[in-house]
Amino acid sequence: MPTATATANPAATPAATATAEPPAPQPDRPLTAAEKARAEGRPQILPPGFVPAALTSVIAALLAATAPLGRPAVAVVVAVLQAVTAAGWFRLNGMWPARQGIALAYAGGLAADVGLLATERAHAPTVVIGTIGVWLLLVLVLQLRSHASPDERLYGLTAAVASTALTVLAAGHLAAAAESSDAVVVGAAAVAVAVLVRALPLPTAAAVVVALAAATGAGTGAGQLTGTGTSTAALLGFAAGACALIGHRVASYDYPSRFVHMTAGVALPLAAAAPVVYVIGRALG
Repeated sequence: MPTATATANPAATPAATATAEPPAPQPDRPLTAAEKARAEGRPQILPPGFVPAALTSVIAALLAATAPLGRPAVAVVVAVLQAVTAAGWFRLNGMWPARQGIALAYAGGLAADVGLLATERAHAPTVVIGTIGVWLLLVLVLQLRSHASPDERLYGLTAAVASTALTVLAAGHLAAAAESSDAVVVGAAAVAVAVLVRALPLPTAAAVVVALAAATGAGTGAGQLTGTGTSTAALLGFAAGACALIGHRVASYDYPSRFVHMTAGVALPLAAAAPVVYVIGRALG
């Protein structure tokens, strides 16, 4: 009897094995946070939280505080903003580390700052546009020397061009300080309030409306403190707040990456508002 049982068991084992389902294939690598969120049905686009908004407000407060002191003081704060902008844009596009691209974009921002400090305020548009043009050529040369595949080079080129342009345009706050320090104060106050309100736990549509209203109110209040006209200050506050919300939304396009939120989420609202601050500040000046 024991012998018969031992003989039957081996015959049953292959049959059971044949009818059993094959084991699930194991992934070659662990799932990323975005892939886990997609598999679980959770949102993959999350806006920066309150901490990045608070840091944006700190930089905005520094801009407002240094604006009456002159362009050299503003240039220091702008240089910090440009460093965070250059690093944040590359990380936002999933390119990290990208030391050469970040260094080149940041160098373009610093070159624009130096050019603005060394020239008359009337030449600010020429300095900014000229810097962007020269640095785009440098970016193109850098990408042509790359040994990556054509698709990777094209992707790197677009990221480097956008990062360089944004970093240089952030110098608009420095150019605006030469035209009207009051405009820098009003714009910085509007951006700070807009991002703080946007960070509140409200529905998206309501948060945007409330943030725009708060930015307009902050601009009006800052305009009263600086002696700027109420209507002009309200317009600048609304425009700067709208640009800040656009930059905030762009920085939200990444499933929660702390580095993205602490760089792009901090810098893009202020960087996006710089051209508007300069244009309206020039009208005030």
